[in-house]
Amino acid sequence: MTAKPKINLNMLEQILSSRHKDEDFNTLAQLPKPDQLKDCIKAAKRVVHAIQNGENITIVGDYDVDGIVSTSIMVDFFDEINYKVEYIIPNRFEHGYGLSKKIIDMIDSGLVITVDNGISAYDAATLCKNKGLDLIITDHHTVGDIIPEAYAIVNPKREDCNFPFKDICGAQVAWYLCAQIKKELNSNVNMSKFLDLLSLAIVADIMPMISLNHTMVKYGMQYLLKSQRPSFIVLNQMMQKSKYVADDIGFFIAPRINSAGRLEDGSIALNFLLAKNISQAQDAFEYLTQLNNQRKEIQNNITAQAIEQVDENDNVLVVYNDNWHEGVIGIVASRLVEQFNKPAFIFCANNDILKGSARSGENDIHLYELIDQVKEYVIGFGGHKSAAGLSIKKEKFNLFKEAINQVKLEKQTDMIDSNILGEIDLNCVNFDLINLLYKYEPYGLENTKPKFTISNVSASNISYMGKNKEHLKIYIKSSTRTYEAIKFNNTIKIDKDDILDLVVSIGENEFRGNTKIQFLIEKITVQ
Repeated sequence: MTAKPKINLNMLEQILSSRHKDEDFNTLAQLPKPDQLKDCIKAAKRVVHAIQNGENITIVGDYDVDGIVSTSIMVDFFDEINYKVEYIIPNRFEHGYGLSKKIIDMIDSGLVITVDNGISAYDAATLCKNKGLDLIITDHHTVGDIIPEAYAIVNPKREDCNFPFKDICGAQVAWYLCAQIKKELNSNVNMSKFLDLLSLAIVADIMPMISLNHTMVKYGMQYLLKSQRPSFIVLNQMMQKSKYVADDIGFFIAPRINSAGRLEDGSIALNFLLAKNISQAQDAFEYLTQLNNQRKEIQNNITAQAIEQVDENDNVLVVYNDNWHEGVIGIVASRLVEQFNKPAFIFCANNDILKGSARSGENDIHLYELIDQVKEYVIGFGGHKSAAGLSIKKEKFNLFKEAINQVKLEKQTDMIDSNILGEIDLNCVNFDLINLLYKYEPYGLENTKPKFTISNVSASNISYMGKNKEHLKIYIKSSTRTYEAIKFNNTIKIDKDDILDLVVSIGENEFRGNTKIQFLIEKITVQ
């Protein structure tokens, strides 16, 4: 590991503030306007025409957090302007991803608006046209060589779109369309009321946490804390937080919302977010928690099997099993990235077709562009830099694996090492440090949570947590204080007399009104 400097508060402040010094859109008032999105005005005018003529409007979302939040925003917005719309969250197992023939068969007439999907729905768009359905696509995924035939396509990644920040999620695109509809209607809907929802989608969809994303999540987490949505009142009661950080969304909130679409049906999570009262929200939340616990168990089993297949000599990890659960392979891909620091592709079988999910983590590798270089082996694919979905014929698996490992990767860094700011003295870890770290929240992709090395420490009170004892808890001491340190999904055996070098991030653990400093261990080296 490369030697790092000793870190003090002044140095840390300089490092963190420099990350944002050249950024635009640092306040809500500075956010880009909706009309900077190609086709946004055209789409909004068509929606207004539909409203004025009493047309049926159907929102077609997606079963992940971004798609569910996108749909929630659209439905909530139309409720605000007192216009009833239909909405569909495709079932992963029954309908597949996004706008499809099965979904179109469910829609008889009117205007169809996709959120967080549609940019690769070429055949479905043609079916809409043939059925006399006007189609508005709102999406953020990478645009392919062919663009679907639609009335309007609102996607910042269009080459002819001049929106000044390309890496926004589907919920943000949907929010911008609603903002333009508001303008066309001269409505008084307060668009900032959706920032609580937006913060979930931006974090969960692993958008770069810079520029307007950083600003929207920063304020969105504040709105989340005081939100009057029944769903978020229930969340706040469960979390018992005085303030939120991005990890609260990424590790605790988003997985519960995602679990519905992974195991059963995303509409369960949508009903939670759209709950009209505390009782509805509480019931939905309890069910989501049950599903999330099931998801963890399935995921852990598959992860263990996938690790056994990994060839550590490969540049890109590609594994599959006929019996793996389609709903969790994306998380398993993330686990392999964390453990091996390489892009990972996980496939499961659907008859003669393998359905796959890919993740790149914080590696500087663009998954969509990577897959595009081996697309002759792929039936279909879509996604963005950090996450992608694809399908291949089972008979092509070995050819695909070989081909993608022959692609020259533009850049691959040691994720942990490159994000370490320096060595931290345990005696300098106090709430002044915690407050400084919080000042520059939210952290995420391209604005990574600060990590530090701690050298030559011994552990006390070694214990293991979790159903399968997969999480490690230790305590480490400075000259004046003892700190709790957690290593999730631990694979390192620790004995009480071991001398350790650690890579950690530093945060707070709030429980029943008590707050203490806690280390999250990224890497353990036993000397």
